[in-house]
Amino acid sequence: MALQQLRDESDFEQLPHNVAVSATVADIEEKKGFIDYFRFVIEVKTKGGSKYFIYRRYRQFFNLHEILESRYAPEDPDKPGPNTCVLPLLPGKVFIGNKREIAESRIPELSTYLKRLLGFPTWFLLDEALRMFFYQTDQDNQHQPRALRRLRPPTRRVKTVKPKLDLFSSPRAEAMFDFRGNGKAELNLKKGEVVFLLQRVNADWLEGTVNNQTGIFPQSFVKIIKPLPDDDAEGDGEDHTYSCLRCLLLTSSGADTRDVCVQEDLTTQPTYKELLSRMRDVFKLDDVALNYRDPDGDLIRVLDNEDVQLMIQESRGQQVNVSRPVNQFPWQLVVTLASDFSVYNTEA
Repeated sequence: MALQQLRDESDFEQLPHNVAVSATVADIEEKKGFIDYFRFVIEVKTKGGSKYFIYRRYRQFFNLHEILESRYAPEDPDKPGPNTCVLPLLPGKVFIGNKREIAESRIPELSTYLKRLLGFPTWFLLDEALRMFFYQTDQDNQHQPRALRRLRPPTRRVKTVKPKLDLFSSPRAEAMFDFRGNGKAELNLKKGEVVFLLQRVNADWLEGTVNNQTGIFPQSFVKIIKPLPDDDAEGDGEDHTYSCLRCLLLTSSGADTRDVCVQEDLTTQPTYKELLSRMRDVFKLDDVALNYRDPDGDLIRVLDNEDVQLMIQESRGQQVNVSRPVNQFPWQLVVTLASDFSVYNTEA
């Protein structure tokens, strides 16, 4: 039954923004331990428009259903009274069979169950047990989603796009999780990277370009910074300034280049501690040192705030010789291992 048939519009508008109004089972994940079991990966959408993932076992669905039945099921299903609901059917317990096959078969059934459950009147959506089921715990928030097969679009057309100098004025997003695509049609993303948006594939997938590669990726893995022209509603309505910092990690195996999105104006001078903390987070390394290149191309190690100021001053003097996107800082960081002094020119 459609939402508008069940909900009074004025009542729905009074709901808190963090109340779940839509949910889809996107995939299953196997958990191994003393007892192997499968969890269902659920994408939750709230009334306020935010999206997040939660991870629930079948028994949690079952326990929720029993609680809701005890509270709201009418004594006579044919004669529901006020504040009662004929709950949708929950797929029953299965005691024999392949666990993966059982979990796979439950994905569409549980998605339908959640859709119908969240289509009930607004007073039902405020039930404490229901809200706790859809609440994103710290464990949910820290877990990184994987394939999300059920959210993948049925068609995967990829077009070749050559990046232009003004890409930083284009629609873009910041990767909030690492994402490994399946095949050439899908992008590989690293947390913190800037992805330039090309088009929407469907409600859950976007097409974009990063590191000169073009492909599709799930929207749930990114935070929209500047939406596509047709997606203005996706933005949060706040006037943020986002800039890009080019940084490189130099190791014996080569250079790893990242474009890191930061919510700062280009004129901002960060502190040494802020830069060091961010680079540790970006490259997932603790033992790192910050550097910049002087006009001769030699690496100069940054040790404090005065060194940061000197780095910025020198980069401004070299700016006329370097072509950069309009939203990229005029200086870039070169990150090395703190114990590696071989990268420096020690000749007198």
